[in-house]
Amino acid sequence: MDSNEKIIIIGGGLSGLTLAYKLSQQNIKTTVLEASSRIGGRIQTVKGNLGTPMELGATWFSEMHPNLNSLIEELGLKKYPQFSKGKSLFQTKSFEPPQEFFVPESDNPSYRIVGGTQILINTLSKKLPFESLSLNSKVTSITEVGNQLSIEIANKENQIADKVILCLPPELAGSLIKFRPNLPADVSKILPEVQTWMAGSIKFVLEYEEPFWRNSGYSGMLYSHCGIVAEMYDHTNFEQNKFGFTGFLNSGAISYSPEEREKLVLQHLEELLGKETFTPISYKDKIWVDEFVSGGKQLVQRPHQNNGHPLLQQSYLNKKLYFSGTETAVEFAGYMEGAVISAFNTLAKLDFQDR
Repeated sequence: MDSNEKIIIIGGGLSGLTLAYKLSQQNIKTTVLEASSRIGGRIQTVKGNLGTPMELGATWFSEMHPNLNSLIEELGLKKYPQFSKGKSLFQTKSFEPPQEFFVPESDNPSYRIVGGTQILINTLSKKLPFESLSLNSKVTSITEVGNQLSIEIANKENQIADKVILCLPPELAGSLIKFRPNLPADVSKILPEVQTWMAGSIKFVLEYEEPFWRNSGYSGMLYSHCGIVAEMYDHTNFEQNKFGFTGFLNSGAISYSPEEREKLVLQHLEELLGKETFTPISYKDKIWVDEFVSGGKQLVQRPHQNNGHPLLQQSYLNKKLYFSGTETAVEFAGYMEGAVISAFNTLAKLDFQDR
């Protein structure tokens, strides 16, 4: 690939920033266009009132994810295992006591990143020139003009690129971006049918002054088939001086206001873990259905539907347009590992095309 080529990456999540970082190591400059006002995509760490890093997005990974682990190590970041010691709870019926179970120590635990997952995103972005990252840059069309592509950005000047990499959910690319000429009919048909991981999920976080559950012999892990909290985990930080929970609410919780969701969550947890749950320092939740995750036109019947589809592995508009992002990965699609794999795969395609 010619190092003088102008590369535009659409999407400032893990895949887009990893690709930009890897290209920068080859002295190839990129411009990352991010539609929202923040970077990270489906990675979002917020700070509680006491400074606890709390994950509203992607959180866990394991040794089965070698590409992500290598990137974390390369960037000088650290990981630590998810806490699981003590009694965990499984609630099947609202009128019966929850079942208690113990999770054995695993040779392959889930890990979290010290300082919060957002530190991975922030570290990648700091490796790039400041001017290479453009927030609030919503791409509306991509037009082939000779040997280049013209990118139209809402409320901003058009940009010209030699190659464009789509590092956003394929369904979102298909619903929000107009391609001229049109993409092949089979590609246009498949895009709304590619499931976007996390779309529709409702994640919540709670912060507490003390880890009362640990002090009472509980792991903080619970699963419920009958309450608003579907699953939950201990969310204490690496230093073990900031405490909390993170987890997922059931899909019906989308119909409640944030205030109602908080009230119902605290009521549910009080039933399961006692009255100390009722006085958190902070509560936050996020419904992953905003305009930066889904265009609202998904035709999906099953998890990971059409993730890693062969049509997403090809280039278009005469080898100037590529799909990337975790949904395009043929392995670990939807996970952070898939996002990193997709970036590496795209990097290889860009190099290969011009040899």
